[in-house]
Amino acid sequence: MISVIVPARDEEDGIRAFYDEIMKHLPRVSKDYEVIFIDDGSSDKTLSVLKSLAQKNKHLRIFSFKRHRGKGDALSFGFSQAKGEVIITMDADLQDKPSEIQKFINRHNEGADVVCGWRKERKDKQKMVIISKLFNYLIGILFGLKLHDIDCGFKLFTKESIKSLNFYGGLYRFIPLLLYQEGYIVDEVIVEHDARNFGKSKYGFSKVWKNLPDLFTMIFLVKYSNRPLHFFGNLGGSLALVGGLILFGLFTYQLLGHSIGRRPLLIFGMLLVISGLQIFFTGFLADLMINISYSSPGEANNPRNFPLKYSSNN
Repeated sequence: MISVIVPARDEEDGIRAFYDEIMKHLPRVSKDYEVIFIDDGSSDKTLSVLKSLAQKNKHLRIFSFKRHRGKGDALSFGFSQAKGEVIITMDADLQDKPSEIQKFINRHNEGADVVCGWRKERKDKQKMVIISKLFNYLIGILFGLKLHDIDCGFKLFTKESIKSLNFYGGLYRFIPLLLYQEGYIVDEVIVEHDARNFGKSKYGFSKVWKNLPDLFTMIFLVKYSNRPLHFFGNLGGSLALVGGLILFGLFTYQLLGHSIGRRPLLIFGMLLVISGLQIFFTGFLADLMINISYSSPGEANNPRNFPLKYSSNN
């Protein structure tokens, strides 16, 4: 079964056109399918249009948030409701073409657990295209995942992979990276991209400032979530070392007969030492908490629900 998840917010002008387009192509890909629309607190008639469409088609499932919660929550809820072994996500603005769903299925049949769309000829503002390329380049450098367009909303996931994942807020943009770090096979296919013909974009240049904090969160989650002392220890130890060198230099300076009591450098050195020790012990406590969680009886056989390639009862 194929589940298609479509978050929608204030898309009353184009939602019927999207429905007509996906119904033209999805039944050709699979007779066993469902389309899950998540109305993300729309202020227009999007929900009313969706309800009227659902009355005509038993393959449609409609859910609605009472207020705007964001695309991350919409996708997370959609994943929890999906019944299909293969899950596809799409935006409702028709910039991505439902006719290309077969491309994703073909790449999945070749062995990929996650397939991302690559908007090679992207029809967006040039500054956003440049920022996106830089963003993808940074992800490749930092994490080793070579994708051209990780932020494309047109994606395929296996049910096994996505059900093992917990994410929140803006981290939905990094789902392929999170799954890549868990050992799943991530690939991409080139997709056509059209200019928006209905409604208006929900994202602007401010999206850059939202992505940067999430990128730093990802760096910590991917590299240090299981060993926080490596991060906090290095940072805290470095600060304490610099502070200690400053204090040692001032102590030596005092032995030579000079007064250091009113020097701002003395206070600065003490602050560095104290801050460094606090940061170090924060990491130490975090390490202890993770060690305790790994030692709990329920996690003994498969800690953190790591994906297993093979298991045996023998």
